[in-house]
Amino acid sequence: MFRRIKERISLFTVKQPSLTILIAIFVLNLVLFAVAAGIISWLAPNSLVHSGFWASVFYTICMVLDAGCIEYVIADIGQSSVALILVCLLTVLVGMITFTGAVVGYVTNYISSFIENSKSGSRAIRVSGHTVILNWNSRASEIVNDLLYTGKKETVIILEGQEPKEIEEEINERLSSTLKEEINNVREESASFPLFKRIAYRRKHHPQNKVTVIVREGETYSTKQLNDISISQANSIILLTKEYQNEICQFGSHERREVLEKGNANTLKTLVQVAQMTSDEASADHQTIIVEIEDDWTAKLVDRIIAHKEKLAKCRIIPIYVNRVLGQILSQFSIMPELNTVYSELFSNRGAEFFAKPQEGKDDVAQATRQYMLTHHCAIPLTVMQTSIGKYAFSVANSNEDCERSAEEEQPALSVKLNMSYQMLPKNIVIVGHNSKCQDIMNGFSSFRGEHNLSEGEILNITVIDDEKSLEHFDYYREYPYVSKTVVADIYDAELIKSTIEEAVDSHEGDTSLLILSDDKAVTEDIDSAALTYLIYVQDIILDRKKRDPDFDRNSIDVVVEILNPKNFDVVHNYSADNVVISNRYISKMVTQIGRKQALFEFYSDILTYDEEGATSYESKELYIKEVDRFFDKNEIPAKCSARELIWSVFEASPQNNKEIILGYTSSNGKMTIFSGNQDDIQVELRPKDKLIIFSSH
Repeated sequence: MFRRIKERISLFTVKQPSLTILIAIFVLNLVLFAVAAGIISWLAPNSLVHSGFWASVFYTICMVLDAGCIEYVIADIGQSSVALILVCLLTVLVGMITFTGAVVGYVTNYISSFIENSKSGSRAIRVSGHTVILNWNSRASEIVNDLLYTGKKETVIILEGQEPKEIEEEINERLSSTLKEEINNVREESASFPLFKRIAYRRKHHPQNKVTVIVREGETYSTKQLNDISISQANSIILLTKEYQNEICQFGSHERREVLEKGNANTLKTLVQVAQMTSDEASADHQTIIVEIEDDWTAKLVDRIIAHKEKLAKCRIIPIYVNRVLGQILSQFSIMPELNTVYSELFSNRGAEFFAKPQEGKDDVAQATRQYMLTHHCAIPLTVMQTSIGKYAFSVANSNEDCERSAEEEQPALSVKLNMSYQMLPKNIVIVGHNSKCQDIMNGFSSFRGEHNLSEGEILNITVIDDEKSLEHFDYYREYPYVSKTVVADIYDAELIKSTIEEAVDSHEGDTSLLILSDDKAVTEDIDSAALTYLIYVQDIILDRKKRDPDFDRNSIDVVVEILNPKNFDVVHNYSADNVVISNRYISKMVTQIGRKQALFEFYSDILTYDEEGATSYESKELYIKEVDRFFDKNEIPAKCSARELIWSVFEASPQNNKEIILGYTSSNGKMTIFSGNQDDIQVELRPKDKLIIFSSH
């Protein structure tokens, strides 16, 4: 019997250590109170008014809770009893250890344990309509940052295997940097206002951090930990690919990357678990699961998971092919560098952005667009598409309210003539360096060339400068007929690199684009280092040319620099780079918008992809940058007019099979203007060297 009791006590102690300690403290202090009260009652003089065991218990408790009470207890009992005084002192000393010290220690430990459990994922969070980010990489902080511009309070829960402290520091740094920048912008915008108007403006537009971020440490495929972050009630779940540069040594990182290039089993395991939980009947409706994919093997299996697990009424799984998207973006930026600034705004929740609205009937897209233009002056209609979740109309505006804001039907009187034989000019491009997106970048060039290649001559002429190992890997780009030259050089071959770039610039008419790539397989401390080195060489070329020829047009060389770590943006930008592309930010911005507006996924896929080579009609629509002096017929540039007049007149003058819609323009000094807000209030005065931002199929 005694052995059974000992076994039960042993098991209880192991399973409930905190409760065991609490019981021990309680029992020990009961014994102390009983023993001390008994001794005090026994030693107390017979003349004591408050005598007896229970009075002594009261004295004991008073002394333990407040040591200062011993003076009053001794005075009441009588100071003549030395033994009684010693017992009281001993009771106070023992009580300070067994009661006060033990209870304080237990409560302190409980509070510490509570905080630790909250961060480590041991405590459930009851929330709904939030954003969940599973895993962490260099794109993640930008997702959180872009939620600042949604105009409402946002809750983000991050579940990752690493320590929360590093992630929290990265997020705080990113958000504080954005808020500081926004505050400075508001101050500059209102600097010329009268005092009271300036105060009111700053109070109204002062940015606020409405994003609550909780970082939990744990396994992304654990059912319990996913339930603890209320994943079944989340608005969107973003499954990121993990980066291993900071976790293991250079050689281990290389081996790990070779494995991940073949496929990412961790992504599949987590996706299966998340899809199962979000497709349950108890989960919220219309949840969005966005999963990043970087290889073909994972892509194929994700498609299988979508077929098995996706329930459109409950959850929709959207795969984002990271390298493919970034390859398409970088190829478009090389051809039309101004798109970097355009996409930076339109892909974000800040300023003008893309909106999607369910559409019924009206199969005639041109007619539906025309009618919308006549009755809506604060949003620009783009197209109507049949997506996998229904038919949607897409537009550009500052807010959803602007999309809905209607006006009296009014047809502008402005009329223009367009150059119907407009063609994209041949483009000379120099690519310096490499990364894992090179093949996708070249596929983007091939797609553009297939749609826009000239009847006489080649529309693309590309020179590639890279190290020997990388060029051998791509077989010196022999499969791409528009790559005219490849040069073997690493970052230490400064003179060879500079002479090759100068030769490419001099041997072709028109502007030259320099695409400087950052190696995403480099170890952490070397990320973006090579790109910055190449940029130094390019700036040397430009400065030398300016010295030799004061009339040299600096804008004839467009420099597009890709960097991976946003922390290096200021370093590169301050070194006179016109178009710094933080490639990871574009994925983050797209992911954030798609999480709120699912239909944008297929819209983005369309505008980033040109029609296939040999297509007899142009189905896909993209954003183009077109020169004002060539876009209008015989240089008949419209006189000063409102943005709505310009949008309407160009739409009406463009052919029926390719309706062109103007979104804005970039001036010769590089300033971009998007026609967002009330178009009647925006005055436009185009100049020959300005460039139009056009939504078109060709």
